[in-house]
Amino acid sequence: MSPRTAQTSAPVLDTLAERWSPRAFDASHAFDKGALRGVFEAARWAPSANNSQPWRFILARRGSESFAKIEDTLAGFNKMWAGSAAALVVNIAEVADAEGNPQPWAEYDLGQAVAHLSVQAHAEGLYVHQMGGFDRAAISAAFGLEERFVPVSVMVIGAIGAVEQLPEPLREREVAPRTRIELEDLFVARD
Repeated sequence: MSPRTAQTSAPVLDTLAERWSPRAFDASHAFDKGALRGVFEAARWAPSANNSQPWRFILARRGSESFAKIEDTLAGFNKMWAGSAAALVVNIAEVADAEGNPQPWAEYDLGQAVAHLSVQAHAEGLYVHQMGGFDRAAISAAFGLEERFVPVSVMVIGAIGAVEQLPEPLREREVAPRTRIELEDLFVARD
């Protein structure tokens, strides 16, 4: 058991207990074309309302023009560490279908797809970190997204790196104990 393994109040799958979101990524690690096929296949098979699958992704490997475009939209501390990861991915919700019909569940379904992707990535020995700190309008403009495609989050995928490579304030966060709200506090009501 790793010191980063969650101390759960009930048994969960090892992959879930061991999954966490580092900021230190190995800058020498790279993905060959097709290397992430399994993680995106896991996302593809996530459940969705009416089997609509209202999620899309922009996958950018470090060193590419797309990677630079995404990295330029990152805010605050995210710019300090995310560039060392092997890939950046923009997670996009298709909030209306091609005919313009609203898909009000799209962000929820995207979240499920990304969760499946994250668990598969961890099972494959990779690490994922989700970020909300980025400029959505800049992503849409940089990639020419139609209005019906809404960037919701950006994730970093790669191999774990050394904590020492991070600036001091981020080092502390990287090694801080993992915490969560108590299980009982998650319920608004229950029988």
